[in-house]
Amino acid sequence: MGDPLLAAVSAALVAGFFGSAHCLGMCGGIAGLFAVKLEVASLTRRLHLAILYNIGRILGYALLGFLVAGIGRTLAGVIPALTGPVRLASGLLIILVGLQLAFAWRPLEILERGGARIWQQIAPSARGLLPVTNAPKALALGVLWGFLPCGLVYSALLIAATSGEALNGAYVMTAFGLGTLPAMLLTGLGSAQLQAFMAKTWARRGAGLLVVVMGLITLWMPVAGLLGGDPHAHH
Repeated sequence: MGDPLLAAVSAALVAGFFGSAHCLGMCGGIAGLFAVKLEVASLTRRLHLAILYNIGRILGYALLGFLVAGIGRTLAGVIPALTGPVRLASGLLIILVGLQLAFAWRPLEILERGGARIWQQIAPSARGLLPVTNAPKALALGVLWGFLPCGLVYSALLIAATSGEALNGAYVMTAFGLGTLPAMLLTGLGSAQLQAFMAKTWARRGAGLLVVVMGLITLWMPVAGLLGGDPHAHH
């Protein structure tokens, strides 16, 4: 895994973990509903279905990452001149995600509104899977819920789109999904303690600044190449 991809995957993982406090505003509703509607008494059984639900959600993210990165790769292949600007864009997007995470910005609200219209077509199928009483329902609900319109998800998808290869995009979005997993899993089981930690201002801003640093490193690589320097000499 090259340095640019490592930075993108790491940024997505950190953004997913600390951005989960934001994600719970949307996804937490279904996770809480999932916990309430789960008509089984055993905690082990609830955990099993909650894990499957989240596996499905991460698979949904990975599929989206694969698709958008594939489109980005195709465009770069058709227009080779896009390769340099795309690498610069990747660093800038990581920085944007870091600032968004640190200061709770929502720069992609327009995209969220557009995605909401698409979600209206998917939502009936998702609601039809409730109550979740078996493994196939849990997995399918997770896959569908991965398409819920969310600015943080869209930010990660933009990074995935500039990752160079379809599989790289899947890696980026899988890392993002894994970052959100602890909060979403615990919320699905009725716990809010992790959410309280991630909502702390110092934790969110520290994580955001860490992501910004990753973005600056990613941005420096193509800049150093343009200047004739060794982009890996500073790592």
